[in-house]
Amino acid sequence: MIPPKPTPRPDKVSLWQYLRLFRKDLLSAQPQRLYRAWMAEFRTPFFRSYMINQPELVDLVLKKRPADFPKSNRISEGLRPLLGESVFLANGEAWKRQRRIIDPAFEGGRLKDTFPAMLAASQACASRLRARVGDEIEVEEVTSHVAADVIFRTLFSVPIEHEIAAEVFQKFRAYQRQQPLLNLAAFVPLPRWAPRFHSDSAWNSANDIRKLIEQLTVKRAADIAEGRAPDDLATKIMTTPDPETGKCFETNEMIDQVAIFFLAGHETSASALAWALYLLALYPDWQEKVAHEAQALRDPSFSTMSRLKISRDVFREALRLYPPVPMMVRESQCPERFRDRDISKGAQIVISPWHLHRQERLWDNPDGFDPSRWSTANGKACQRNAYIPFSAGPRVCTGAGFAMVEGPLILSMLLRHFKFETIPSKTPVPVAHLTVRSKDGIWLRLVER
Repeated sequence: MIPPKPTPRPDKVSLWQYLRLFRKDLLSAQPQRLYRAWMAEFRTPFFRSYMINQPELVDLVLKKRPADFPKSNRISEGLRPLLGESVFLANGEAWKRQRRIIDPAFEGGRLKDTFPAMLAASQACASRLRARVGDEIEVEEVTSHVAADVIFRTLFSVPIEHEIAAEVFQKFRAYQRQQPLLNLAAFVPLPRWAPRFHSDSAWNSANDIRKLIEQLTVKRAADIAEGRAPDDLATKIMTTPDPETGKCFETNEMIDQVAIFFLAGHETSASALAWALYLLALYPDWQEKVAHEAQALRDPSFSTMSRLKISRDVFREALRLYPPVPMMVRESQCPERFRDRDISKGAQIVISPWHLHRQERLWDNPDGFDPSRWSTANGKACQRNAYIPFSAGPRVCTGAGFAMVEGPLILSMLLRHFKFETIPSKTPVPVAHLTVRSKDGIWLRLVER
């Protein structure tokens, strides 16, 4: 039994056929040969784009020479309405300054400090689901809800039931279905006056979300000024000055950062958790292993996380098969030569975790679900060289450690109380929206354990 993936397109299609496929779904627009290729070239009348799927090239771009391959400005065409000039889109000195302010919030004991909020969100999720035992449930909705709850509790010390938090969550659910990770503007050069391929509904949702985040941010700034702000991630970030300039984030800058925290910390976690639950339903033997291990949560302390090894490997495997961010785009700042091909300045360099994580020349059983692979020689080697669900190098996701506590904790909490069963008539088909989601949702039957 192989977990579902999109049906790749034929190896040869016209440019216009490709663009139509691309607008429909980024993943199914890619040919089968990319799962074996070390590198592929895409030619358009406007420019050339190169997908690199060889670990040495990925390492060069992300780790060894990241300054020579900054994030492509084309990626911002799709995400700037929501994320502004956030750390996810910025390059150069602006990015460095933002990371100097943000990184301390996720260092050292801060992860342990956020654990009680994660635990409370996971317990609240289990409580909500008790009323739905026996039902067919759409688990992306469930995981989106609990991941949003985690973010609001850890960032602003409010639960998802908080009025503004609930409204942000609902608006974001709409936005993620309206706006792809890479829109057509990422691959077609456009003059400033040309339309940017944003629907009115996507623009409106992004504006609404930012206005709601502004309310939370302004209130927190006032609480900080009056000395009554809780010691959470928002307070930590808003009160941390840049060690080089001594300046903190201004309100608009903080709105940008909260937007990306919500995208990176909620949308990506929700995607990975939903696919993990589907995989566990598809492989009930692994589900029972996680459920048995989850009894360790009788002691709901941060130290217990070290005992949830199977849950961690399951979550890691879900991130491999269904990386939330399936592709990343960089731009060459100078002429290069990759695998005997000349790469011109300004060329788009596409790094695809989706394809790298299933690279047939590297992984044993690349399309199979096997959490035990992480203890094998092949799995360990590929984890070092061909596994980048959180990117890699200086731009690695700041919240990677956060996610690797949150994911296994929520999985264990839910499997401790419930069983999840597949529904034969509802097999999910992965597509790329803001993250890798299912075309028609992920539907499972909830059974009391």
